[in-house]
Amino acid sequence: MPVITELARPAQPLDQPSQDDLFPIREVSRLTGINPVTLRAWERRYGLIQPTRTESGHRLYSMHDVETVREILGWIDRGVAVSKVGKILTKTRAARELPLAPSGSSEPGDYLQWLGRLKRAVGEFDEPQLERLYGQIFSSYSLPVVFQDILLPFWRQLAQHQEPYGHTSEWLFLDRFLCSRASQRLLLQRGHGARPVLVAALAEQCRELELLVAALMLGGAEVEVRVLALGQPFDELTLVCEKIRPRALVLFSNHAPAAELPRRLNRLALTLACPLLLAGDVADLAQDSLNESPVGCLGSDGRLMMQRLRQFLSGTLDT
Repeated sequence: MPVITELARPAQPLDQPSQDDLFPIREVSRLTGINPVTLRAWERRYGLIQPTRTESGHRLYSMHDVETVREILGWIDRGVAVSKVGKILTKTRAARELPLAPSGSSEPGDYLQWLGRLKRAVGEFDEPQLERLYGQIFSSYSLPVVFQDILLPFWRQLAQHQEPYGHTSEWLFLDRFLCSRASQRLLLQRGHGARPVLVAALAEQCRELELLVAALMLGGAEVEVRVLALGQPFDELTLVCEKIRPRALVLFSNHAPAAELPRRLNRLALTLACPLLLAGDVADLAQDSLNESPVGCLGSDGRLMMQRLRQFLSGTLDT
């Protein structure tokens, strides 16, 4: 029998939340595209979701459960077996609860408020309103909270939406807007003459916005970050580093690591004159296989990534 990992909240009485806030399994299936048989299997075999039960035994799901299903789908799309998703979710959620961000935190009610306003602006393709919301959110929360807890979850939810008409155009509208704003922020972070930290994506293992946001998380006043274009050949990274002479090279991916990745990373590390680091979901998934290697793992949470990079560059964080 698979080990059940406790992730969701324990079953609540039907008035907490009320039945009006809960969805039957057929509605959850429509919202997520996952059939009821699979939803029940994820509950029974892996404990990934724990719906509320009526007196007659019918399952009712909260919006938190719906978001959990979408998060599970995201991990499966990245190549992670469903049997391993529970431990990953537990680990990433625990990391996000660490008090590492110096200012701002998003409460569920705040998130739902911003989500509704973002949905309306994107649904109307209203860029001036989206720009205002973007500024308001940044004035209220720290950078990791803005992207990890508000903007990227909404961006991913829109990408996974199952209703066909119009959703692709809405996602493209939001994606272009956020990519341009993240690029602007990276330019503002640039110093003058300092050796940068290079950030590159493993081939076809993240989207542009995810790479730009990772770079934003890693950068700051004391660390200049330069992003290599998507499609950067892995075999030419040594050449690029010889020319730029960065303080470190960070490889980013949100997919499960291929079996040969540790070997390739170790080989690359031997050819570099700077430290080689791994960031994103792949860093959490490959960490055990990289023990005793020269490759450092920064993790996937922006607050931890930022902290660990600075510790590594100062020599206070071991690989």
